[in-house]
Amino acid sequence: MLVVPVKEGESIERALKKYKKKFEKTGVVRQLRERQHFTKKSVKLRNTRLRAAYRERMASEITA
Repeated sequence: MLVVPVKEGESIERALKKYKKKFEKTGVVRQLRERQHFTKKSVKLRNTRLRAAYRERMASEITA
């Protein structure tokens, strides 16, 4: 259960923003989307390797 302490005089919009940020950090929505369909372990591993290679390529372009 997420609890967002609201200070005296703080607006509801600000509290909602804090709540949304906390909710996003928990990863509930991402987990639900992942569980909608099954992906093989080998496909997940391939995707993580491709993402890592892409990040490495981008990092090397920035430093070069």
